[in-house]
Amino acid sequence: MGIITKKELLPFGLILLIFVIGIFLYPYLPDKVPTHWNIQGEVDGWSSRNFAVFFLPGFTLFIYLLMLFIPYIDPLRKNYSQFNKTYFWLRILLVSFLLAIHLYTLAVGLGWNLNINLFLVPIYAALFILIGLFLPKIKKNYFVGIRTPWTLHSEEVWNRTHQFAGRAFIIAGLVILLGIIFPQHIFWLLFFPILSASFGSVIYSYFVFRRLKEFGDE
Repeated sequence: MGIITKKELLPFGLILLIFVIGIFLYPYLPDKVPTHWNIQGEVDGWSSRNFAVFFLPGFTLFIYLLMLFIPYIDPLRKNYSQFNKTYFWLRILLVSFLLAIHLYTLAVGLGWNLNINLFLVPIYAALFILIGLFLPKIKKNYFVGIRTPWTLHSEEVWNRTHQFAGRAFIIAGLVILLGIIFPQHIFWLLFFPILSASFGSVIYSYFVFRRLKEFGDE
């Protein structure tokens, strides 16, 4: 499993492009750039121009490199070869999500009148739907997926939990989309599905483990 392959040119190229865009736009941005919004979609936090331009691309690069190298310290590293393509697109998804947020921040800093809620709803929905499609393909490891004491204990619990979590995350993404129709309830339509899918998957893994143990399959 090579650390750097030709396919990594895509995410690295995206990150480099965003750095270049930020540097190009730097002279046109104000000294203080909006970087935080409240639940009503109103700006309630600002950061320096340097922070707005360089922090998120730098953070994205750090996260990507971390995800790129963690398989090499995972005791279950051999399993990554079974979902290598899925793991690659999962990394692309995370990079795209973070860079979309960065581009939105730059656009607002330039004076574009954009609705933060109408931006967040579709990208969070897409994030969760795509993660839901990826989850059932992830094999047991210590860093990626629904990692609980019960999934790490058993291959069967891992597989069943990730099948369940995949459906749960897709449903969460579809529910999040309702925030476009009901913007007044966007807080609940964002956080309740996310928490439900996440904690529901953890709880499910415990009950699958208990059931298998009860019937002597563990």
